[in-house]
Amino acid sequence: MKAVILVGGEGTRLRPLTCNTHKAMVPVLNKPFLEHMLLYLKRHGIDDIILALCYLPECIRSYFGDTRLGVKLTYVMEESPLGTGGAVKNAQRYLDDVFFVFNGDIFTDVDLQAMLSFHLQRKAKVSIALTPVENPTAYGVVETRTQGRVKCFVEKPSWQEVTTNLINAGIYILDPEVLGEIPPHIPFMFEHHLFPKLLDKGVPIYGYPSDAYWIDMGTPEKYLQLHHDLLQGKGTSPLCQEIKDKEITRRAQSLIHPTAEIEGAVIIGSGCRIGSGVRIKGPTVIGEGSKILEQATIEGAILWHNVQVGQQATLKDCIVGDNSFIGDHSFIPMGAVIGDNVTIAQRSQLPPGNKVWPNTKVTL
Repeated sequence: MKAVILVGGEGTRLRPLTCNTHKAMVPVLNKPFLEHMLLYLKRHGIDDIILALCYLPECIRSYFGDTRLGVKLTYVMEESPLGTGGAVKNAQRYLDDVFFVFNGDIFTDVDLQAMLSFHLQRKAKVSIALTPVENPTAYGVVETRTQGRVKCFVEKPSWQEVTTNLINAGIYILDPEVLGEIPPHIPFMFEHHLFPKLLDKGVPIYGYPSDAYWIDMGTPEKYLQLHHDLLQGKGTSPLCQEIKDKEITRRAQSLIHPTAEIEGAVIIGSGCRIGSGVRIKGPTVIGEGSKILEQATIEGAILWHNVQVGQQATLKDCIVGDNSFIGDHSFIPMGAVIGDNVTIAQRSQLPPGNKVWPNTKVTL
């Protein structure tokens, strides 16, 4: 079975974390996001995967190659962004049978085999995974008839217009013949162009509702939430099935001082040093090669690789990029996002939600 992953562009919604890193390679529990996704697809029998790219392809190809994790990978480049439909059209030469398409920001455990059975039983030309949300007014909702056939698409309805809380989950099954409706070499969107066009022509489009775990991790807030969810058992991944609440995962060759206090679901990467009197409370991830100096406190934070946290510094519900340095007695509060190669001077205190761009020095 084949799938196209819309790996896409530079991930502007995840900045400053993606200034130097492709969004598909941002670490999730210390492994690239795309690695989680590929293993998820493999688990559901999808082992021939096309990556639609238009930004930093070399960092992905150098890590995964053409075959890794037991799947075949094909790289298809766009000279400029073509949108969801245009990107798939660009890969049409590889698509000769029913196939899946995935938006590249989605982390989920939707049952793909069940969705495929649904698609085939209804003889659909397009099936769209639907997921419930608390506030459908912020999304495009999908109204369906009996047996799930799509009635209409309503973009960001008012509360008076809301008739369903099911939204497009960014997971599709397509018959290759519908690609004939997409013009080549121009930007074209599934959501705004292809699907309404097919609906007007009476082409059978179905919605597959699922209450499985689903999150669009394309913003720092959702990226942090994804980590918390996985560590607390609200979502699953083939790379983290062994992680449960209140379980500590320590990697080989990390040195943890006996006086350090570690509580809750915490992942500590290999080659880390955790100093005396350090307090770490989960859900937290410490990236490989990081150093947490004496009496520092880390709670609910996500640290990438080679981060140094100074003595008596405090980090809460924040994200810190690769090779960054947090000075002694500094305070990094909830929602703060620190890019790569940043230096936070000692005794600095960032405001909540503050974003620090890569390769900068902050003194507050």
